[in-house]
Parts: sequence; structure tokens; C-alpha cells
Amino acid sequence: MAHLLIAEARFYAHLNDLLLAGARAAIEAAGHSHETITLPGALELPAAIAQAAESGRFDAYVALGVVIRGETWHFEIVAGESARGIMALTLDGLAVGNGILTVENEAQALHRADPAQANKGAGAAEAALALLALKSVF
Repeated sequence: MAHLLIAEARFYAHLNDLLLAGARAAIEAAGHSHETITLPGALELPAAIAQAAESGRFDAYVALGVVIRGETWHFEIVAGESARGIMALTLDGLAVGNGILTVENEAQALHRADPAQANKGAGAAEAALALLALKSVF
């Protein structure tokens, strides 16, 4: 049984509740355990996962959050840099599922976050578990 860390950027609580529900259900359905930490925004997710990895307590990681386009360049910075940070962690050998939604509006976020629709929280958890499974192959 693997133990996963779900790191969530809780800027949009109602959307994160949906992402968390999907991720937790997928992890539990696969027979694994999890813990959750909450951070203020998506930019903090890679650093928090890197720090958690140093503890040796977790086998895989799920990053969850929502970034909605606004009127400034902030969207591009947060979306790009959080994705870059998570990709760097995976290239360093961590099993990280990226469930940071980067969308144009709340309706798109709701569709992607809702477990009854696109269920991207579950998808991120399943990606983390798939990367973890690869470690036993190589």
C-alpha cells in the first residue's frame, strides 16, 4: 500500500472541494492512504512537495489547485511556473500527478473539477499512482 500526499492550493475552496473529493476517492479505491496539506496558491505547490519528499513519508504526490485567467499577466506566471515546478519534480524522479486546473473561467473549472463530470482530481491521483507503478518496472 502506498501513502500519498495531496497538496492543494485552496484559493477557490468550492472548486478544491470537488478536486479533493475526486482525488481522495481514486486513491482510496486503489487501496492506498493519503494525507492532505493546504497552501495559499499554486505557486507554493512545487516547493511544498519538494519539502515533503525530503521527509521520506510519501510514495507519491498529487498537486491540486485552480488558476482562472484574469485581466493581468498573473495567470500566465502562475499557470506556467507551477506546471514547470511540478514537471521539474517529476523529472527528478518523484511521482507527481498534476491536478492544477488552468482555465478561462469558473464554468470550465467547475466542469473539470466535478467528480460527476471531468473529475480531474481523480485523474491527477491516477497519474501519480501510474508514475509510482513505473518505478517498479525500471
